[in-house]
Amino acid sequence: MNIIVNGGTRGIGKEIVLLLAGEKSNHVLVTGRNKSALKRLSDSAVHGNIKTLSIDLADLDDHLESFIKGVCSYFTNIDILINNAGSIVVKDFTDFKNSEARRLMETNFFGPASVIRTVRPFMKKGSHIVNISSMGGFQGSAKFRGLSYYSASKAALSCLSECLAEEFSQEGIIVNCLALGSVQTEMFVKAFPGYTAPVGAREMAEFIVDFALKGNKFFNGKVIPVAFSNP
Repeated sequence: MNIIVNGGTRGIGKEIVLLLAGEKSNHVLVTGRNKSALKRLSDSAVHGNIKTLSIDLADLDDHLESFIKGVCSYFTNIDILINNAGSIVVKDFTDFKNSEARRLMETNFFGPASVIRTVRPFMKKGSHIVNISSMGGFQGSAKFRGLSYYSASKAALSCLSECLAEEFSQEGIIVNCLALGSVQTEMFVKAFPGYTAPVGAREMAEFIVDFALKGNKFFNGKVIPVAFSNP
């Protein structure tokens, strides 16, 4: 399978890449900002099946042409896109600067949306887009102080997933969204210092990989909470 993992240099994303690359028949293209981390991932591929692209989703529109060229150099078609990239800023709503809020929305919403729009022509019937959201953006879930813009950006990604499932239905492209609860990652520690999540990055990655490979046969247009606790 040809797979893009958007945001795969650390935490859950890194574990997703390693699990997918463990299967020789998979070809994985990983995006991220950290060039050193991308190189380490590529070098670690036992089957030589990890390729990388260094991009910052917050500035994707400025580098869209190079992104398209990079994708074209590796793939003629894409079976799975996992939009895992994300950023978090913990700050009271009234303390946010507009520039901070916009950059957060670019990374968590507009960036993944641009990636989908860009790679959509490479996708065929049965292709699966999996957007990684958060319980913070899940309607009716508990909300937490300091995470207003983060949660709003993830809610937007969840809603987009539902909309695109309808728009892409005639082409047979499947779109789903996983709203993750507490997972022990750097982002979780930043948001909830002093807490220990009941699920590790590897465990959550195993679930996401299985869902990405098989979920398109059972779900479309769904926002699925994947949470043992929140936080």
